[in-house]
Amino acid sequence: MRCINRYKLICLSAFFVLLTGCGSKSFRIPYDADTTIVAYSFDSYCTEAVATPFAADLCVAPGDIGLQSADMSLASAAGLFDITHHETLYAKSVNRSLHPASLTKTMTAYLALKYGKPEDILTASENVQIKEQGAQLCGFKPGDQLTLDQVLHGLLMYSGNDAGIMVAEYVSGSVEEFSKLMNDEAKSLGATNTNFVNPHGLTDENHFTTVYDLYLIFQAAMQYDKFREIIHTTDYTSSYTDSNGEAKEMHYMTTNNYLSGGVNAPSNVSVIGGKTGTTKAAGNCLILLSNNAAGESYISVVMDTEDRDALYGQMNNLLKMIP
Repeated sequence: MRCINRYKLICLSAFFVLLTGCGSKSFRIPYDADTTIVAYSFDSYCTEAVATPFAADLCVAPGDIGLQSADMSLASAAGLFDITHHETLYAKSVNRSLHPASLTKTMTAYLALKYGKPEDILTASENVQIKEQGAQLCGFKPGDQLTLDQVLHGLLMYSGNDAGIMVAEYVSGSVEEFSKLMNDEAKSLGATNTNFVNPHGLTDENHFTTVYDLYLIFQAAMQYDKFREIIHTTDYTSSYTDSNGEAKEMHYMTTNNYLSGGVNAPSNVSVIGGKTGTTKAAGNCLILLSNNAAGESYISVVMDTEDRDALYGQMNNLLKMIP
């Protein structure tokens, strides 16, 4: 008989004892990636008890699913998740570790909204001056002051890597500490095949995730109305204050071709929004939230296509599977 963690054993013992009493009680054993004990929430109503598995409201994908249903040969990995009925409709290499590029910013935005307030004022440090060739930048300068809401528009719409630095330092004080928080939060969501080392997704061999983990992170971010609002926005204009106290205008257009009108989704599908990502190492990547004609919601992920045309063609092949 396998031994289990003493803490878990105490919690389980307490659960069975307390169930004998009357009244409404709730007990939770949290998800723990380092044990073999499954996470459960226990609800006691006199003599009745309900145990809710960690993945009760999640789509699961232990392996490839429906590979004959869509031609996804131009993508290294892809997934389509019915989040209304908690069903995985398609899965290709969804647990394969890949570079996520700017899909990383989904986790960055999630933590910003979880631990921050949209109206908070952020001040840009010297670290926003990223020198890496090809880095997408909003153009923030040291001393610039913006609200978190403004920074998140730059992060999710324009995919600014300097916006990612601002969020990391605002939440955790440094990129290093924020990266630790990203990984802790990923594990708490069940995204155990993920490791982040920065808030923006610029290439690092130790920075990786999977299609399935991105689905988990994206679904967590969707609990915030502000996240849904920003990923659905096509055009954004605002102004902030620079280090000299002067007003500077910011204007962003979405990088999502479905929202900008550059690509049409299948006729029965409405794309609500999502996040794009592109680097040489990651290829072209995209994660979307979409609804069908009945208002049922789906998350779709495509990772590592050779170019943008292939990316949107592969994504449409997934979206065509939505009933």
